[in-house]
Amino acid sequence: MLPLIYFVRHGQTDWNAEFRLQGQADTDLNALGRSQAAENGRALARVIAEPQAFDFLASPMRRTRETMELLRGAMGLDPAGYETDARLVEVNFGDWQGYTYAELEERDPGAADRRALAKWQFVPPGEGAESYEMLMERIRPWFEAVSRPTVCVTHGGVLRAVFRLVGRKPGGVAAVLAIPQDRILKLESGELSWL
Repeated sequence: MLPLIYFVRHGQTDWNAEFRLQGQADTDLNALGRSQAAENGRALARVIAEPQAFDFLASPMRRTRETMELLRGAMGLDPAGYETDARLVEVNFGDWQGYTYAELEERDPGAADRRALAKWQFVPPGEGAESYEMLMERIRPWFEAVSRPTVCVTHGGVLRAVFRLVGRKPGGVAAVLAIPQDRILKLESGELSWL
């Protein structure tokens, strides 16, 4: 049985606000994103009585590290007291990174429709691009190795994979789930719930 895990999606970036595909582009939080990160930290402080019993782990991208540091600071902890794991980076959107769907349609008419037909399995064009299925297989070894209560700051795609791995959501459902940046996903006793 997996230990207790609190998952936090990084706070908002300008690219989120503009509906740009970020993927593995290394973007920064905006003012709202910093506020979301701090509020999630305050929420965790209310539910975690003994933070020393938890591992704190983040994707190594700037937006997740800043989220973790703000979150830990709001919990009254050393902002730098966490580890990173490269397996937790966002899905790679390949050549699509940095574009909105409207911009992609101008470059490649029908691109969004092709992805929508099989969003879980779809691999965008470009070197290193991944589907959500590929992302799920990338995080599976990390996920199966978690042995202590953990706070994990990561990305929307990773949380979709968690809903597939643990929540047994069909790929087509997991691929379109709304993953908020101002809430915490709790995994306890094999059950997922939003705080």
